[in-house]
Amino acid sequence: MVRPPSPEEEDRRRLTRARGTLLKERTQHTNRIKGLLHGQGITDYDPLRKDRRARLDALQTGDGRPLPERLKAEIRRELDRVDLVAARIAVVERARDALVGLKLAAQPETAAAALARLKGIGPELGSLIWLEALFRDFANRRQIAAYAGLAPSPWQSGGTDREQGISKSGNRRLRYAMVELAWFWLRHQPDSALSAWFRERVGPARGRVRRIAVVALARKLLVALWRYASQGVIPQGAAFKA
Repeated sequence: MVRPPSPEEEDRRRLTRARGTLLKERTQHTNRIKGLLHGQGITDYDPLRKDRRARLDALQTGDGRPLPERLKAEIRRELDRVDLVAARIAVVERARDALVGLKLAAQPETAAAALARLKGIGPELGSLIWLEALFRDFANRRQIAAYAGLAPSPWQSGGTDREQGISKSGNRRLRYAMVELAWFWLRHQPDSALSAWFRERVGPARGRVRRIAVVALARKLLVALWRYASQGVIPQGAAFKA
């Protein structure tokens, strides 16, 4: 049976979702700045560097001319928007950290804080997994895999029996986050049993085979993290941050 989140649980999710929206907005502004400068033959300007305003004043076009004043003024307005979005992101992140208890040692450890102690899992992914999935109880691994849309989708017709891939019918944010986390897990948890399973299954293969296998790893990893957060079962071979 589907259990919808309570109004309080749904409201808590707004923190990670708001951060995602703000990151997209920041990307739009930085891409616009880069596009304006590309038209002048400038390709090495980073709108997120701390010295971005000082570097803007020193920029020259590809043919050695000073940057046109009106273009420079337009870019400054975009930088003002980048600064505003960055300030809002900082506010949301502070509220997120306070909610999940990442910086408050006196309060009981939340599932998000416990997840963030594992290598490869940062505050954002830890809180997102908690707020999007672990706020509710699951009876078994199949339920949580189906909730994320990572459950296999079999197809049978007559004597034909094959898999159609994952269902993609669950929580889209959770599914995307778990696939991203699976790549991080391979990098930061190379000695874990899940990483060993991936290497044994994939071998030297690249491309499509590797992308399919990492989705399977994401499903296994979600189940392992659910058991860790709900039952205290540490994923085999997983390492913690110092």
